[in-house]
Amino acid sequence: MTVPNTPPDPPRAAAGTDADAAAPGPAADPNPYAPPSADQAVLRAADRPAPLERLLPELKVGAVTVLACLALGLVMAVLWAWLAPKVPLVVDGNKILYGDPEGEQRAGADSVFVLIGLGMGLLTALGAFLFTRRRGGGIAVAIGLAIGGLLASVGAWGLGRRLGPASDLVAEARRVGNGGHFDADIDLGAYGALLAWPMAAMVLLLALSAAFGKREEDPPPYWAGPYGVQRPVDGLPGGSFHPAPAGERPVGERPADRPHPGDRPPADPAP
Repeated sequence: MTVPNTPPDPPRAAAGTDADAAAPGPAADPNPYAPPSADQAVLRAADRPAPLERLLPELKVGAVTVLACLALGLVMAVLWAWLAPKVPLVVDGNKILYGDPEGEQRAGADSVFVLIGLGMGLLTALGAFLFTRRRGGGIAVAIGLAIGGLLASVGAWGLGRRLGPASDLVAEARRVGNGGHFDADIDLGAYGALLAWPMAAMVLLLALSAAFGKREEDPPPYWAGPYGVQRPVDGLPGGSFHPAPAGERPVGERPADRPHPGDRPPADPAP
């Protein structure tokens, strides 16, 4: 016996097996986490560029960065020779004395060198980041800034000494004569000032790369499979779930012929 007004049973899965098998269904998506076959591995290895081909672009970027730093090193040398405070000297008989014994001109020359080096480091780091941002930067940019900044600082130190006052104090004293005044040559008292340029460039490049650098796309989650992934469908604003192939059911869907424990039987009609 059956309860009155009971809906007919849904068709069995076995009854619709032939029809479902005959109906063409969408091809199943390949498993993105399956290991590649031997043929695919060979093709991928053939598509990869040779190590030398991958290294040449990095070497070009690093070389251009170093050359740009050396060019700015010339500007730094001129600025240091012009802005560094000079040490006044005076000739007293056969002696050369300081014109300002308590002056801090020597320390001032180091400070000016450090400040110019910091400015050059920030300038080169910003320029290198902007010119290489599209390609994603790279280790060549950082190495080029470090090497180029150090070489430019050393070159600016040597060239600035030549552009400043003469280093031969005896010849200068003879030239000005007794009671004459002249300036001593500029020099660095703290050689750590040579690291101001590369250190400033490294810090700013790291900050810019972390804040505005090119981002790599995140890989799909490990639980994402060929089923249950929402994909956009034409005509639907929110997209739709891709149907499962024939004979299989998407994740989370129960068979139509199996009642769910939470389902209630239909109520009897009122007499």
